Amino acid sequence: MSIVNNDFHKILTERHSVRRFDPSIKISHEEMNEILEETITAPSACNLQAWKFIVVDTKEGREKLHQYFMPFNFPQVDDSSAIVLFFGNTLAYKKYSQLWHTMYEEKKVTKQAMEAALNTFMPLYEKAPQEMLVADSMVDTSLAAMQFMLVAREHGYDTNAMAGYDAKKAAVVMGLDPKQYVPVMAIAIGKHDPKAEPEITTTRYPLSDLVDYE
Repeated sequence: MSIVNNDFHKILTERHSVRRFDPSIKISHEEMNEILEETITAPSACNLQAWKFIVVDTKEGREKLHQYFMPFNFPQVDDSSAIVLFFGNTLAYKKYSQLWHTMYEEKKVTKQAMEAALNTFMPLYEKAPQEMLVADSMVDTSLAAMQFMLVAREHGYDTNAMAGYDAKKAAVVMGLDPKQYVPVMAIAIGKHDPKAEPEITTTRYPLSDLVDYE
């Protein structure tokens, strides 16, 4: 494992958005897969895991992003080690039965538990309106995206979450079915360019403005 920091407090408090990346930093596909393996331990509704990732780390891939990203995000697109595109998968439920049967075969659940889950949740998703499938997939994928940024810090990398792009073009340009895959966000990953100016340190609103206890 390519972990450089397992202090969760530092991972949490030292994560911040980076827009100026060092273009010389590369992340191997082996390490990226390690990061994504940890990412997909994120929670999801009914364990549906309604997400899809595309890792862009080639010149050709970055040129595709230039087709629908806004220019103010081009520095991250061009100089980061990679850009990971997070899509919600609205048809994730079609693999749900297979997933539960695998868990049953691996003796992680009883047959009774498997049948209870499938009988409860499969009809719900099979009859669900598109709006629910989209909403569920976006929540699931957002949880995975946040986890990805924390895992990136664990591996010693910086990130920048981006939504500055034409969402209507995202799936089509990347070769995905736009009816099935919903763009949630893109995250640039790499390391801050030491020759660039320091990134802005943001201020959070006071907790008293955000929380009520009842």
